[in-house]
Amino acid sequence: MAKEEPLSTSKDLKELQKKLSLLVESIQNNSKVIAFMKSPVGQYLDRHPFMALTVLVFVAMSAIPVGFFLLIVVLTSLAAFVGVILLEGLVISVGGLSLLCVLCGLSFVSLAMSGTIIVSYVVASSLLNYWFPPRPVTQQNSSGDCQLAMKSADLEGLYQE
Repeated sequence: MAKEEPLSTSKDLKELQKKLSLLVESIQNNSKVIAFMKSPVGQYLDRHPFMALTVLVFVAMSAIPVGFFLLIVVLTSLAAFVGVILLEGLVISVGGLSLLCVLCGLSFVSLAMSGTIIVSYVVASSLLNYWFPPRPVTQQNSSGDCQLAMKSADLEGLYQE
């Protein structure tokens, strides 16, 4: 039993080594990796493996803080966007209700003012008719006593010519 376990462990390790070598080979044969390795940065990192390992560790470790930062930025932007929409909706709603109240008040005031003006007109015209009653229009003879009769006669003469 003790001999079977080391054999299976070494077998598992060899299988893992094959899978890793296939993975490394597929990465090295990738066209983007080949293009990067031909660039000056790739050649520098190929000549300085410690620097390449440092850059790899830095990128791997900085992924979490950068991810959290980007998540916070996206969530903050989303919250600000939703907040602006809610605030704008609130302002429009309050403004619309205020406008409705003002227009209702104006309609009541205009109704009251119209009623007051009509009542004032009726009362004033009744008082004026009471204080200064209209005189009946009297017909005067056309002998020339009335200037109005003369003017109308002159106008009639103009039309006849």
